[in-house]
Amino acid sequence: MTGPAPVAPARPRTDCDVLREIPMPPYVTVEDVQFAVRAVVVHAPRAWSGGTICRNDASPHPCRLHVWGRRVLTLRGLPSTEIDALVERGDPAADPRPYRPGA
Repeated sequence: MTGPAPVAPARPRTDCDVLREIPMPPYVTVEDVQFAVRAVVVHAPRAWSGGTICRNDASPHPCRLHVWGRRVLTLRGLPSTEIDALVERGDPAADPRPYRPGA
């Protein structure tokens, strides 16, 4: 089994990128978190001959939904390493809360 696909370096944001962003919810609910987990897992990076693309819709990675999902999960308090672990597990229905024995 191979490791996660490499992520292309971020390109500078333009006004067009800002207009294409999916709006953030006014406050993050449990449903938003569930949608965000699904978004980052389903729209994960995939190495392709032309570079890194979105596994779901073949647009350049990171696509709009992956970016939105990461932003929501970050607002909810998940560090980048835990978001990456969710993507690597590949379960769109995963519980984003880390396992804490005795908690």
